[in-house]
Parts: sequence; C-alpha cells; structure tokens
Amino acid sequence: MADTTEEELLALERAGWDALCRATGADFYGGVMTGDGLMVLADGSVLDRAAVVAALGSSPPWHRYELADVRVVGAGDGAAALVYTGRAWRDEDGEPFTGAMTSLYVRDGARWRLALYTQTPVP
Repeated sequence: MADTTEEELLALERAGWDALCRATGADFYGGVMTGDGLMVLADGSVLDRAAVVAALGSSPPWHRYELADVRVVGAGDGAAALVYTGRAWRDEDGEPFTGAMTSLYVRDGARWRLALYTQTPVP
C-alpha cells in the first residue's frame, strides 16, 4: 500500500481514539462509519452503527492510548485495513486494555469510511 494510504488511515484512526478520549466518540463514529458498518468488540459484542453511537454516547472517556506495530493491508480496489496493537487506559494509573485491532476502511468518494472494526484481547 502506498505510504499516503497508511498516513491517511493512521490519522483517521488516531482521530477516532482522540474522540474517544474527549468523550465525542459517538459523533465521530456516527459520521465515519458506513451505513452497514459493524464493530466486533473483545467481549464478543457485534454492534451496528446505531448501537455504536448509542454505546459511545454513554461510555466514559479513555484517559490515553498507544498504537504500535501498525500495518496496512490492501483489501481490493478502494479498501484497506489498518492492523495494530492498541493499548488504552480509562484511568491514569489503571491497567490498560490491550488488543489486536483491525479497522477496515473503504473509499467513499474523497474520504475513507469505517466498514468494520474488530478487537481481540491480548493478555
């Protein structure tokens, strides 16, 4: 994948995490997810866009996050997956949630949209 694709997707992924830290994730993901987009969470939940927006509207913000081992995988014309290890802390001194995460983005005109997000806990 081209370096610009990786830069664009990583910037978009960080914008999502930043929104989660500001407790504005509902607005962010409501706007960036495709109409039929899904999130598959570490607890086995599968949420459509409406459920994601509802859940994030009442979720506490994350304190901070880190993204590591970032890779981009081409997924056909106009699609790419961003794969990484994410660590996020709800509290400054708490234990982080660590997961293997994948965000599949599709091109919609000039912008990328999130079609599928998955997280798998990493012990």
